Amino acid sequence: MKLCSLFSGGKDSVFSLYIGLKQHEVAALLSMVSERDDSYMYHTPNIKLTKYSSEAIGIPLVSKPTKGAPPAENEDLFEALSGIKDEFGIEGICVGAVHSNYQYKIVSDICRKLSLEVFAPIWQRNHADVMRDFVGAGFEALIVNVAADGLDESWLGRKIDTETIAQLEKMEKKFGLDAGGEGGCYETLVIDGPIFKKRLEIIKSRKIWDGVRGQMIVEGARLLTK
Repeated sequence: MKLCSLFSGGKDSVFSLYIGLKQHEVAALLSMVSERDDSYMYHTPNIKLTKYSSEAIGIPLVSKPTKGAPPAENEDLFEALSGIKDEFGIEGICVGAVHSNYQYKIVSDICRKLSLEVFAPIWQRNHADVMRDFVGAGFEALIVNVAADGLDESWLGRKIDTETIAQLEKMEKKFGLDAGGEGGCYETLVIDGPIFKKRLEIIKSRKIWDGVRGQMIVEGARLLTK
């Protein structure tokens, strides 16, 4: 099946793409660039870096703006996927949803209208187990956004590894956050992995912390040959 992969550059979308490439042809990546940073539907931190990720992986990127609030953001996704279906002849959509019924339903409804299949390889899996598989496969990701009790400024820039996952699982029990970052608890940026032909190097970044939530904003990046 020929797929378009919804792509944010974060761990769940990258890992779903990785699985998709083992089973299907992925013709294009689609990044929705939200005008708002509080979108329920789309990942926003460092979303413009997907152009580097696309080049590193070697799959064409389609980047489309979106209002970032329903119902307009859903209509934006419909229009984007409709255009990609015509241009690339796709038959389905690869999505990195894990437990978000909101996101999964929206993508499923749009796919039904466009006669596309939904490929959701990590849907309803234990999120911490997904992360362990992600790390075990050789991917590297950094936490670039935090917005949950227990996650302070020191978490910005932290690498996702087995120790980090174990800490997040403990914090899930203590604070009630989602260990996998579901619901915007935190967001990630993948910098390398088995499907990356080049590694993403962060040249310049800065942290913003307001006492409750924070971001690591990448201001400079480049691709390095592996």
